[in-house]
Amino acid sequence: MTLHISERVDRIVQSEIRAMHIECEKVKGINLSQGVCDTEVPLPVRRGAQNAVEDGVNSYTRYDGLAELRGAIAQKMKSYNGIAADPENEIVVSSGSTGAFYCACLALLNPGDEVILFEPYYGYHVNTLLSLEARPIYVRLQPPEWSFCLADLEAAITPRTRGLLVNTPANPSGKVFSRKELEAIRDIAVDHDLFVFTDEIYEYFLYDGHRHISPATLPGLGERTITISGYSKTFSITGWRIGYSVSDARWAQMIGYLNDLIYVCAPAPLQAGVAKGILELPPTYYHELRTQYTVKRDKICGSLHKAGLMPYIPQGAYYVLANAASVPGATSKDKAMTILAKTRVAGVPDEAFFHEPADPPLVRFCFAKEDHDLDEACRRLETLR
Repeated sequence: MTLHISERVDRIVQSEIRAMHIECEKVKGINLSQGVCDTEVPLPVRRGAQNAVEDGVNSYTRYDGLAELRGAIAQKMKSYNGIAADPENEIVVSSGSTGAFYCACLALLNPGDEVILFEPYYGYHVNTLLSLEARPIYVRLQPPEWSFCLADLEAAITPRTRGLLVNTPANPSGKVFSRKELEAIRDIAVDHDLFVFTDEIYEYFLYDGHRHISPATLPGLGERTITISGYSKTFSITGWRIGYSVSDARWAQMIGYLNDLIYVCAPAPLQAGVAKGILELPPTYYHELRTQYTVKRDKICGSLHKAGLMPYIPQGAYYVLANAASVPGATSKDKAMTILAKTRVAGVPDEAFFHEPADPPLVRFCFAKEDHDLDEACRRLETLR
């Protein structure tokens, strides 16, 4: 038999996040591996989607999304991110932020182009690039602050470099890039004429006074930045798949055309629900979100500390990387499986986030859980001590 899969997917592997989810289901454990965010969906978001179904908003939308949602995103981009975006020509609603990233890469990258990622990275970013025959280049962040060396970033540039990816707040490290760091990235992007792709999906999850800065707001980056975000995490609607990109009209047009080709459009009534949430939820909602998740963060970090899994305290997002050197196992995957076997709590080994083994070995835990599940997971983890 001569049939086989395409050569472009030879290097694509199943996400360790998904793999650990499956392993967790086998033992009926508590899943802290996947960022499913099982907290309550805000009422205006739910009602908005329900009413849209009843009102007949069930057909295809324009390829770049409902006008109501694009308008709401434009308002939010101006008030929260400090970015003036034309809802008619510069915003594309897509199938989640992962879909927005895929369409942006497909529109702007050629096979063989290199894109620099900070490591630890989010695996979907890497696999998206590989699926398009682009080449990810890694610059490692150093704990505990997850800082990078400017010389390492400069050294990663080659004649094939086409772009940089900035994930802030970052999955899995929880790093929030500072203005000084973003200015250094800006200078390199301008000097070498690079695109800057961002993933800002965790932009509202911030702790200890850290502020979210959208790279596109820095002088010199606006026209070359593709700002990507969505509401899967903020509104606890990971299954709705509503994300978006904001970019200069020159890039947005082709990103939108490819979004049409691949997804046609994001689900129409769910777009309407997200629009209602953006327009109707008060600022206190986002303040309370930070307060609630600060409590969750501190709770799991305290339990990891008691368990001997020393946590690197995240500045943002809702994940924590923990030092698993004390856990039996030759690899971080072995260590994650040992933790699962002993506690029935699933985390993700660092193989999912590094192209070479991390030192020390790390396991990532997600704390976007209902309090009773998180409390029980913490109790179980503490039994490792």
